[in-house]
Amino acid sequence: MGTFFLVAAEAEASGFGLNLDILETNLINLAIIVGVLVYFGRGFLGKTLSERKAGIETAIKEAEQRKEKAAAALAEQQQKLAQAQSEATRLRTEAGQRAEVMRAEILKQADADVARMQAAAAQDLTTQQDRVMNELRQRIAAMAVQKTEEQLRAQVGDDAGRGLVDRSIALIGDAS
Repeated sequence: MGTFFLVAAEAEASGFGLNLDILETNLINLAIIVGVLVYFGRGFLGKTLSERKAGIETAIKEAEQRKEKAAAALAEQQQKLAQAQSEATRLRTEAGQRAEVMRAEILKQADADVARMQAAAAQDLTTQQDRVMNELRQRIAAMAVQKTEEQLRAQVGDDAGRGLVDRSIALIGDAS
């Protein structure tokens, strides 16, 4: 290693040589590479960056357009939702009103049916009472006739009965 440093020292003295100091050589090499890249790559790098910038700007514009479309679609859907909710409220209100009207009609019909049934029952009762009263009158009349016949038979003997029959026949004969 000692000989290496001697060669390096001699090279430095002559003006041209190999610099083996790592820190110095890296900075110089890096500066050279950056300089070459800037000089030769400026056009390529500028073009690539401008294309990338244009692509990003296009993507941003498209994203903004999609955002605006999404916002418009959201507003439209919210409006449709509000309309559907108001329609549902209206339908519920109408259904409640129709149900109330039908309820009133059903109650009215039920009251009419009850009144009709009561009238029919009263009519049936009156008819049945009349029939029973007629039957009672007929039975009472039959019983009165039977009782009268029994009393007449008991009071009138056979001879008086024959005389009564003869007189009745004579009266009928004179009338003809």
